[in-house]
Amino acid sequence: MSTPYPFAAIVGMDSLRLALLLNAVSPSVGGVLVRGEKGTAKTTTVRALSTLLPEVETFADCRFCCDPAAPDASCPDGPHEGGARFVRPARMVELPVGASEDRLVGSLDIERALSDGVKAFEPGLLAGAHRGVLYVDEVNLLGDHLVDSLLDAAATGSAHIEREGVSVRHASRFLLVGTMNPEEGELRPQLLDRFGLTVEVAASRETDERVEVVRRRLAFDEDPAGFAAKWAADEDALRERIAAARALLPSVRLGDGALRRIAAVCAGFEVDGMRADIVTARTASALAAWAGRTDVVTEDVRQAALLALPHRRRRNPFDAPGLDEDKLDEILRQFEEDDEDDEQGPDDDGPGDGGPDDDGPGDGVPPRETSESGPEAADLPPQREQPAEAPAPETPAQEAPAQDASDSPAPRTPERGAGGDGGPEAAPVAAGEPFRTRKFDVPGLGEGADGRRSRARTAHGRTTGARRPRGTLTRLHLAATLQAAAPHQRARGRSGRGLVVRRDDLREAVREGREGNLVLFVVDASGSMAARKRMSAVKGAVLSLLLDAYQRRDKIGMITFRGSGADVALPPTSSVDAGAARLEKLPTGGRTPLADGLLRAREVLRVERLRDPSRRPLLVVVTDGRATGGPEPLVRASRAAGLLAAEGTASVVVDCEAGPVRLGLAAELGHSLRAPVVTLDELRADTVTALVRSVRTTTTTRGAA
Repeated sequence: MSTPYPFAAIVGMDSLRLALLLNAVSPSVGGVLVRGEKGTAKTTTVRALSTLLPEVETFADCRFCCDPAAPDASCPDGPHEGGARFVRPARMVELPVGASEDRLVGSLDIERALSDGVKAFEPGLLAGAHRGVLYVDEVNLLGDHLVDSLLDAAATGSAHIEREGVSVRHASRFLLVGTMNPEEGELRPQLLDRFGLTVEVAASRETDERVEVVRRRLAFDEDPAGFAAKWAADEDALRERIAAARALLPSVRLGDGALRRIAAVCAGFEVDGMRADIVTARTASALAAWAGRTDVVTEDVRQAALLALPHRRRRNPFDAPGLDEDKLDEILRQFEEDDEDDEQGPDDDGPGDGGPDDDGPGDGVPPRETSESGPEAADLPPQREQPAEAPAPETPAQEAPAQDASDSPAPRTPERGAGGDGGPEAAPVAAGEPFRTRKFDVPGLGEGADGRRSRARTAHGRTTGARRPRGTLTRLHLAATLQAAAPHQRARGRSGRGLVVRRDDLREAVREGREGNLVLFVVDASGSMAARKRMSAVKGAVLSLLLDAYQRRDKIGMITFRGSGADVALPPTSSVDAGAARLEKLPTGGRTPLADGLLRAREVLRVERLRDPSRRPLLVVVTDGRATGGPEPLVRASRAAGLLAAEGTASVVVDCEAGPVRLGLAAELGHSLRAPVVTLDELRADTVTALVRSVRTTTTTRGAA
């Protein structure tokens, strides 16, 4: 078994370590979501937490880790009366992004259930994570089918698997910890709200701190066991402090003054629902226990809000999580006079160890450990000038704001055309107000990842047929199975009421649902689009389509063309935020190399087909149809469009031409692409009666007209 990196040896990242430790003190806080750029030790830190968690007692013959103090009455391995017990370390179970639903919730042997009447259940990861930690790396890339099962377990505290009326249920209460890189896409709002706390991490810009990180990592890689032994005393000190805080937690008093502060803060930031209030209250209590106090003070509420609220106040996918600290302080300041007595705690019953309970600058901040009890890395929580979500500029070692991840340097549209002859350039203009767009889908039946755009064969959805199982049977088609077994009953010697079912009789259900697609935008940024009002409307339309792609679980990419060439402004990604950021900074001006934009799109799609053959593309060309530069630019554009059409690329042309005199060039481009053409006004869903329109159907209608 490999030696984990010691938690106490981690340099910096005070907010992340604090959030994890608070969950270790009070699992009811609800887990941690760690957001940050790649290479910032997110996974290393989370895995290091597992060695600090208290051990759990369970039954020796229970695969579901039942608590002897309160056994699960529905446990498949129960009842446990008189069973042998043992103590083992708390588990941290990792959920792979590509795991199947059966791997997560468990699998049931349908064949044995039908033929023998036996519930042969193999526990999944939810069973292994019970009373421990469920860790999901790259949680934002988790499939919808896994997200649904995870949400059900997190909400009910139990896992439920059912196959054609044969069901199994068992307890599954776990600490949910996920890491993600925002550049790769955001989380579904339902799953985002399930995480109690969120923390932004970024690599330190402090030279000394970076040197120490490298020094410790090299020492660990050279001798993991020796390095861990060096930090063993500090790890033991943290374990003891966690145990002491857990024991103190039931005695922590959350007074009316603290509750009113929490309610005022949550209302002031207009967070949805009541989960924010509950999580903030639990976090503030855990902070007090971690500090060795029995009263929750204002600083506990402030720090709890910085950890619990940022990810709950987003109103659309393009909002970066974060919290206005000045507004937070102003809300809390309103209660200083009214609840001064509650802030200081009761006069006759202060903290048991004489901890801070005055109004000094350290009030509410847990005492820092000395060098004898642990390294500086364990001095938690961070001080006021080092908040979790919005670090002060003078402390470069702390986490960066959330928007840094989505606005970080990435491929973007050059200031001028690719050949340096872009001509006059207009400054970027703001996008118009986004709106609900018409739905476009890819014709035919795909087999891509679950989504909400085009028809596809999926693991979920309505049943459309049956077939012989491919591999392990997970979706039984009962009627088809009985129909296959019925003609053979006499030959098989059936004597009772039940059917004699053999493996060859089994049929699995074929289901049809929706898939996510790759939506590739090709945006005209040339001089013909440079009118400020016009470009604002175009950006608003593209922004609306980006929002639609987010809601339908698509990957997106963006190509812009202007000057003497085309550029990949955004390689295909799941991060719609990144697409919105690139669009905002998009300049205009110069010639219109339409053919170059289409050919670059063709090349991007060719590469993506090799990377992900099952994800079908939808090309959205945003242009007025004009083409300039080089010999016969319109002819070259028509030929490039013909190549895309010949390869079967589903396309849509958004005609941006405006004014009383129209050339109709976008319509000609649509004819070459075999694609429907819609104007900016027609793109709005509220301007049509049919909100769902297939690309193929639209093409046929346009051709008939």
